[in-house]
Amino acid sequence: MTSVSVLAVASEIFPLVKTGGLADVVGALPAALKEHGIATRTLVPGYPDVLKALQSAETLLHRPDFYGGPIRLLGGRHDGLDLYALEAPHLFARPGNPYLGPDGRDWPDNGIRFAALSRMAAEIGQGAVSSFVPDVVHAHDWQAGLVPAHLHYGRRPRPGTVMTVHNLAYQGQFSPEMLAAFGLPAESYTIHGVEYYGTISFLKAGVQFADRITTVSPTYAREIQSDQGGMGFAGLLRERSEVLSGILNGIDVSVWNPGTDPHLATRFCAEQLPARAANKAALRQRFGLDPSPDALLLGVISRLSWQKGLDLLLENAQTLLSEGMQLALLGSGDRDLQDRYQSLAHANPGRIAVVIGYDEELAHLIQAGADALVVPSRFEPCGLTQLCALRYGAVPIVSDVGGLADTVLDVDEAAVAGGEATGIKFGPVVPEALAHALRKANLLFNDKVTWRRLQHNGMTTDVSWHNRAGRYAALYRELAATRRDQSIIGAD
Repeated sequence: MTSVSVLAVASEIFPLVKTGGLADVVGALPAALKEHGIATRTLVPGYPDVLKALQSAETLLHRPDFYGGPIRLLGGRHDGLDLYALEAPHLFARPGNPYLGPDGRDWPDNGIRFAALSRMAAEIGQGAVSSFVPDVVHAHDWQAGLVPAHLHYGRRPRPGTVMTVHNLAYQGQFSPEMLAAFGLPAESYTIHGVEYYGTISFLKAGVQFADRITTVSPTYAREIQSDQGGMGFAGLLRERSEVLSGILNGIDVSVWNPGTDPHLATRFCAEQLPARAANKAALRQRFGLDPSPDALLLGVISRLSWQKGLDLLLENAQTLLSEGMQLALLGSGDRDLQDRYQSLAHANPGRIAVVIGYDEELAHLIQAGADALVVPSRFEPCGLTQLCALRYGAVPIVSDVGGLADTVLDVDEAAVAGGEATGIKFGPVVPEALAHALRKANLLFNDKVTWRRLQHNGMTTDVSWHNRAGRYAALYRELAATRRDQSIIGAD
C-alpha cells in the first residue's frame, strides 16, 4: 500500500477548540486515515487553548513580519494528533469563540487571520518545512479556502489539493480592496479566480482552484448543484462536477461509545437496552422534567437557527404537548429563538426544558437518555448529531435532506425497499410534515417491540470513520499519483 502524506488545514479541531461539527471531523479523521496508510498533520491557528496544549512544541519556522506581526510555526502532538500551530499573537491570541469578538460579531480582521493560515499552509505544501512535504493539502471550509488559490498562483511545484465544503452557507466574503492584504495577485480578481458577486470569497477560491472538491454527503453534493440549494455556487459546482464527490462524515466511536462513556449515569450497549432507562431518569432530573414513564422524551442538541429548522419545532409545541411528549433542548444561537424556547419552557414546567449554551457532557447524556432526537433542518450537509443518536439508541426524527437523508432509513422506506429501519424522516420541511412525524413517533414509541427494534438497528449501524476514511484515502492516492505523473511530464 502506497504511503501518502496529507496536510489538513482547519480553523478548529476537537478536543482543543470546537464550535461545531467541523472540529469533530478534523479531530477524528486523522486516526481513521492512519488505518489506511495515510499520515496526516493538521495545521490550526495558535489560539490560546492550542498553544497551552502544545507547550513543549518545536519551533519549525519564524517570521518577524507575517500578515502584520511576528509568527512562529510550531510542531507537536496532542491526544494522538500530529499538529502544526500558527502562533501569531496579533491574529489568534484572543480568548473565547475563534471567530467572534466580545460583542458577538465577527472579528473585523477575520479575513487577514485566515488568509495568513491559508498562506502558511501553502508554504508548507511547497516545502517550507523540510521534514514534511505533503503529497496532498486538504483544506476544510472557507477559513482554509485560499490554500488552493495561493498554491495555484505560486507558480511552483505543488502538492495536490482537496477542498471540503462542510456548509455552503458560510462563504468567507470580504471587500475586494483586501486582495493585496490577503497576499493575492491582482490577476486573481476575476470571475475565474476569487471574485464572487463583487467580493472576494475564500470558499469560491477553494472551489475554483482545488484539484478535487468534496462535501460531506452524497445527497448534499447533488443538492448544492441545484439553483435552489447552490447558494450562488450552483453554476460553478456544476461546471466542476467531475471532480466533486460526497463522502459521508463519521463520528469518533471511541468518544461516542455508550459502553464506555464517562458522562452517563449508566453505560449500555445494543444488547442491554433496558439499562438505558437510568440515563432517561438522570436526564429528566437534570432538566427538571416530570418523571412520566409513559411519555416520549424528545431531545434536541443544536444551533438555534433557521437552517436547523428549530422554528418549526416551536410551531409544533401544541402537537408535542397534546401528544403527551416531553422536550429537553440544549442549544444556542438566534436570540429570538432562544427567548421563545425559554418562554415556552417557563410556561410548561416539567414538560419542556431548555438549556441555552453548549455542554459536551450534557450532550452525551441527552443522546443516552432521550427516546428520540429531533433534527428538523431545512438543509443539512451531513449532520453528526443524528449519527451519535443512532449510536446511543435515540431514534432520529429528521428532515429528508442532505446527510440526514443518507444516514437514516425511515420505517416506511424500509417496508417498501427492504433494509433495517433506523428512524423517521419527514418532508417537505414544513410544520405540518413535522407534526405528522412527531405523531408517528409517538405511535411507534407505544409499540415497545417496534421501538426497541428501531433502537437496536440504529445502535448496530456502522457510523464510524473506518469505511468513510477509506474513501478519502483512495481520493488522496489517486490525486497524489496524478500530481506525480504531471510532475514527470513537466520535467520531460
